[in-house]
Amino acid sequence: MSQTYEGKRHDKKIADEENPTFPQNISLYKDTGFQGYDPDGIATFQPQKKPKGKALTPEQKEQNRLISSIRVVIEHIINGVKRCRIIKDVFRHTKEMYEDLVMEIACGLHNFRVECRHAETSNSYSR
Repeated sequence: MSQTYEGKRHDKKIADEENPTFPQNISLYKDTGFQGYDPDGIATFQPQKKPKGKALTPEQKEQNRLISSIRVVIEHIINGVKRCRIIKDVFRHTKEMYEDLVMEIACGLHNFRVECRHAETSNSYSR
C-alpha cells in the first residue's frame, strides 16, 4: 500500500512518486488515469481509444472487452472497500499510521463480507 493522499492528487503522479515494486511476471491492468505509466519488467494492459474519425478493429474491440471484464472486478472490489465510509470521507485522525490501519481493516471487512456471501451460497446449494 502507498501512503494516503487527498482525493485531488492524480493517480499517475502518486505512482511515479511512490515508485511501487511489483512481483515478477505480473500483469498490470490500468485505467486511463495511468496513461503513460509503464514500470520496467511489467506487462501492462490498457483499453485502446477509438482513433478520431475511424473505428476500432474487431480484434481491438475484443481486447478492450477482455480488459474491461477484468477491470470491472477490480472496480467492484474498490467499491466494496469504500462501503466503509471512513475510507472515502475526510479522515481527521492525526496519529501516524492510522490511515493504513483503517484501510487494512476496511479491506479485511470487505474480504469477510465476500467470504460470508460465498459460504451462504455454497450452503444453500448443499441443501
